[in-house]
Amino acid sequence: MNKQQLITALQSQGLKLVEDRVGASGRRGGAGPSDHKAVTVDGTTVMVPVFTDTAARSPFSVSLDDPADLPLLRVDGEAIAPLHFPQQPKFYGLSTADGIPYWKIALLHSHDVLATTVLQTCRRYRDDSTVCQFCAIEKSLEAGRTIARKTPAQLAEVAEAAVQLDSVKHMVMTTGTPNTGDRGAAYLAECARAVKQRVDLPIQAQCEPPDDFAWFAKLHAAGVDSLGMHLEAITPEVRARIMPGKADVPVDYYFRAFEAAIQVFGRGQVSTYLLAGLGDTVEALVQGCDRLIQLGVYPFVVPFVPITGTPLAQHPAPSSEFMMAVYQQVGALLRQAGLSSRDMKAGCGKCGACSALSTFE
Repeated sequence: MNKQQLITALQSQGLKLVEDRVGASGRRGGAGPSDHKAVTVDGTTVMVPVFTDTAARSPFSVSLDDPADLPLLRVDGEAIAPLHFPQQPKFYGLSTADGIPYWKIALLHSHDVLATTVLQTCRRYRDDSTVCQFCAIEKSLEAGRTIARKTPAQLAEVAEAAVQLDSVKHMVMTTGTPNTGDRGAAYLAECARAVKQRVDLPIQAQCEPPDDFAWFAKLHAAGVDSLGMHLEAITPEVRARIMPGKADVPVDYYFRAFEAAIQVFGRGQVSTYLLAGLGDTVEALVQGCDRLIQLGVYPFVVPFVPITGTPLAQHPAPSSEFMMAVYQQVGALLRQAGLSSRDMKAGCGKCGACSALSTFE
């Protein structure tokens, strides 16, 4: 099993922790890579599902019986590779003046990315007719692991500490969708401006396409370096079934937004998430990625991970074979177009830890 196959298999099948006391804590619920843990395999840090039913049945495991300095990845009990777990970041030990722990404001993703959900609520979430079936954005809020609204000042304070104490290299700001036409862009701009006034840190902002594309220039002027607008699925029928509210925004409108955003941020600095395994075929995903790449949009293809407590908690993760087929074809398209995650200034695509795609570029 080569490195590409190993990472693909780990992210599809998850990692069984014999006891969850290894290295950094994982993430349960929330808006980013949820029910995951960061692990480094052969020099590459990836986010791997650990708190899912799939992971509990995974042939991949790691045991605390291993020496503390050398946990070993096992397949069906046979050791195949050393694992490294990034240590808990130093900034997690700090709190704001009013007593809010920094880790409730922003989290470390992978090993050098600061991530935050600036608004931890979404207008679609509490309505069964509009909620995205895979989403757990308010789960961590309900559990008291975060706060509903991170202020620009709080984000700037945490970002500065993360850079100084933990050598964070870039930042991701996402948001639940508020009931406003800007879809959260206005608040993201305010937050980005505050961070950039405090620390020189590349920022990706993520939101739904706003009703006025003038927001792209406003985000850029506020200090946002790259933009993510996430399709999640490419086939209209899959979108309508899996994300009935978000599907009200047609795929064609996303593509008009991508074209407008590219004019502001530049080729390769606009990206979209595609969750493979929700129902899109390999062919549909590859065709959609081809269309995106031709525009200059980076298609960040990620294997769907069923999250505990969501309507899709029992939905199967995509097979390794499915993901390999997608990665191989999309990787070839990226190479032909000269589009690379390495060239992104900030964001999920640049981090790459939730997907094996970057290893196929």
